[in-house]
Amino acid sequence: MADEVKKDENLTVEPQEDVLEEEQQGENSENEEAAEEKVPETPSVEELQQKLIEKEAQAEDYYNRMLRIQADFENFRRRSRQEREELLKYAGEEVIKKLLPVLDNFERALASAANPGDDFVSGVEMIFRQLQEILNKEGLEVIPSRGEQFDPNKHEAVMQVESEEHDENIIVEELCRGYMLKGKVIRPAMVKVAK
Repeated sequence: MADEVKKDENLTVEPQEDVLEEEQQGENSENEEAAEEKVPETPSVEELQQKLIEKEAQAEDYYNRMLRIQADFENFRRRSRQEREELLKYAGEEVIKKLLPVLDNFERALASAANPGDDFVSGVEMIFRQLQEILNKEGLEVIPSRGEQFDPNKHEAVMQVESEEHDENIIVEELCRGYMLKGKVIRPAMVKVAK
C-alpha cells in the first residue's frame, strides 16, 4: 500500500510541476502584456516633424491674429480720441448758433447809440430777455441769493455784515449773480452774509 501511495505521489508531483510551469508562463505573458500597455509607442521622427510644422503654423496664425487685434484696438483708440477731441472742440456750436441773433441785435443797438433814448433802452432790454431765454432753454438757471439761507455749495461769502433785521447766515446782498447749468453750479453767487 505504501508503494501505491508512493506511485500516486509520483503521479501527483509531475502534474503539479506542469501546472506551476503553466501558471508561470501565464503570469509572464500577463506581465508582458502589461508592459506593452504601459510603454507607449514612440512616434517616428517624421511624425514629430510633421506635428512641429503644424504647431508652428498654428502659432504663426495666433501671432498674426494677435497683431491684427492689436492694430484694430489702436485704430479704435485713435478714432475715439479724435471723436472726443472734435466733440469738445465743437461742443458749444449749437449754443453759439442760437446766440448769433443776439449778437446781431447788440450790433444794431450799438449802431443806434448815437441817438440814445427810450428806444435804445427798450432795445437793450429786449436783447437781454432774448439772451436769457436762449440760455434758460440750454439749462442755465440763476442761483437765488438775496434773503436766502447761506449755502456754501451755491454761494461764496465775500463779506459778513452785522444786521439786526436779518437772522444769522441770511444773505443780505448779492454782489455777483451765480448760475447753475442743468443742476450743476458753474459759478457761485458772491454775497454778503448777516452775522
